[in-house]
Amino acid sequence: MSRKTALLFGIHMHQPVDNFKEVIAHAVESCYAPFFEVMSRYPEFRFSVHCSGWLMEQIKKEHSGLFKTMQELAKEGSVEFFSAGYYEPILSVIPPYDRVKQIEKLNSAIEKNFGQSPQGLWLTERVWESSLVPDLVKAGIHYTVMDDYHFQCAGFDEELLDGYYMTEEGGQKLALFPISKKLRYAIPFLSVDRALDAIKSYNRIEDSAAVIFDDAEKFGMWPGTYEWVYEKGWLEAFVKAVLEEEQIEPMHYSRYVKEYKTRGIAYVPNVSYYEMGEWSLRADDAMILEKLKEEMGQERYEKEGVKFLKGGIWKNFFVKYAESNRLHKRMLELSAAREKVRRKAYDELLYRLQTNDALWHGVFGGLYLPNLRDNAYRYLIEAEALRYRGRRSIEADENEMDGYPKIKAVTQECLFRFDAAWGGQMVEFDLLSKGFNWQNTLTRRKELYHQKVLEEPREEISESSEEKEGIDTIHNAAVTIDQEMKDALIYDWYLKNSFIDHVSDDSFTLEHFRQGSFREYGDFANQPFVSDFNTDTIRFEREGGLYFPEKYGAVLKKSYLPKESGIDFNITFHTEAPHALAYVLELNLHFAEYEALRINGKYLEKGGVQQAVEKVELFDAYLQKMVTISLDRPVDLLFFPLETLSQSEQGFDLTIQGVSLALSMPFRKSFRLNGTLEVRDV
Repeated sequence: MSRKTALLFGIHMHQPVDNFKEVIAHAVESCYAPFFEVMSRYPEFRFSVHCSGWLMEQIKKEHSGLFKTMQELAKEGSVEFFSAGYYEPILSVIPPYDRVKQIEKLNSAIEKNFGQSPQGLWLTERVWESSLVPDLVKAGIHYTVMDDYHFQCAGFDEELLDGYYMTEEGGQKLALFPISKKLRYAIPFLSVDRALDAIKSYNRIEDSAAVIFDDAEKFGMWPGTYEWVYEKGWLEAFVKAVLEEEQIEPMHYSRYVKEYKTRGIAYVPNVSYYEMGEWSLRADDAMILEKLKEEMGQERYEKEGVKFLKGGIWKNFFVKYAESNRLHKRMLELSAAREKVRRKAYDELLYRLQTNDALWHGVFGGLYLPNLRDNAYRYLIEAEALRYRGRRSIEADENEMDGYPKIKAVTQECLFRFDAAWGGQMVEFDLLSKGFNWQNTLTRRKELYHQKVLEEPREEISESSEEKEGIDTIHNAAVTIDQEMKDALIYDWYLKNSFIDHVSDDSFTLEHFRQGSFREYGDFANQPFVSDFNTDTIRFEREGGLYFPEKYGAVLKKSYLPKESGIDFNITFHTEAPHALAYVLELNLHFAEYEALRINGKYLEKGGVQQAVEKVELFDAYLQKMVTISLDRPVDLLFFPLETLSQSEQGFDLTIQGVSLALSMPFRKSFRLNGTLEVRDV
């Protein structure tokens, strides 16, 4: 008699917190609703589901039919619900107390809505650190899922990954299930017959399990999958075939753990899935990793290299992207302040802020999507408003761990932060009443996938549809690239903050500004300043230089005086260099609606130049506010939309991340510039 394979089949449902309603509606219509409608016809098919807390709320509130189907399947015993952090945080990057509270919150929601006390946990983005174990156990979790790759990184052979292993941390025990890469790439992309063959290949011993727990969005939302999975009937055919196949038994994880013994003990390193490790590297390092893998060859990599060839860890995103690190360290600051605030609304905002989506970038938009960063900053700002309650404050911290203080000024209406490590520049400009950060910009960086834009398309020999018997995964999908995308590949050599100090000359033009190719003689735009502050004023100073290439000493001082709805600023500069030069003060500001943004009455469009202006008025139609920069002398204004080219589910996206403003004026040897940045109602 042939052995039976236990099929442990699970789906993970998630949308970023406060994502657009139309995106949720599309996800329900194209994916979640048809998936559960098919599964409701086969209640004997056992499977597992993780649904992030906020998405569960939205489905319950806006899509009651789908929610009722999910409840019925739970009642019939078809579905085993998995827990996780309620708002889908990367658990290893939030404090232990918050981990437990977030998991317990989702546990309670599952028990209330589906009558189950979850024992299993969906590990968000499969980011594992062993320090999680005690907190998961404390939250009532008995087992979790991660990629087979995690185990291979610890030296396990693929053929042994057909059950669960036990691990421990400080004596606290947890079961670990390895998700099969083979099945992730087979379901739902290969034909039903080939998918079943992949499942049945896990039959080494009597209690072998085929483990698959993957994104629900692969079943309808990914390009080409709706037609394949539903219109062509793949999912229903798959479920029927599994139920008819005597060698496969669909099973809940809870039953498998209860009835079968562990394969042994495993200590898994800090790792996520392979692609995540690649994405967390700097682009040049990721290219080297790809080249090494290519030189090794796919066959040798799968057999030997997978154990040893790996990228970075997830936390490396904080090293790669200063904007991500800033959000994360601000979150940790707010978490540490919880005991002083002691308000339930504050905790709720903090947990929403811990959502992972805005902190990283891979195949999908993530950090590159301004609306996700806007949402994160909204929770942060609203929490800060509860924390300070109208109290004025100027204070410093070194939370970003770069050795330099960040100085925060809180007024009745605004919150500002300035960074001594980066030129005494403004890195946060919050309107407290609206929960909006005008400094929420993103620097243009080189990404691994930009190489695809630059390379000529290669003609590849592919299988015919008959030979292939399936569809492409998102990783292999073809993309369309045009000249506009190629022209957008510009990389900044300094962070796109505000109050950036450049020393150039009369060759500074709009196109040079856009390209970042202007002449820079000073060392002030990306270098640290000495900082100081009192109860009224924040001061920065740098004794730097100008280079022609011979060096001339130069000193730049600037101060900020916070006001209720803005700041006064003063900048002084002196050098012994005899050259005729131009001082350029750069600001980069973010808006929610760039189509309606007007700069001194002119729409943003592709940018522009305005000569001899003493005031710059930026009309924010979304917030109905005017952001005004007033100066005590005329300057030339140059501006352009700050665009990035990033990868998404559909291919490549050009996204406006801010508007870059340059205020340029000629000088020789020294100057003094006074001005005001303020916000007023329209």
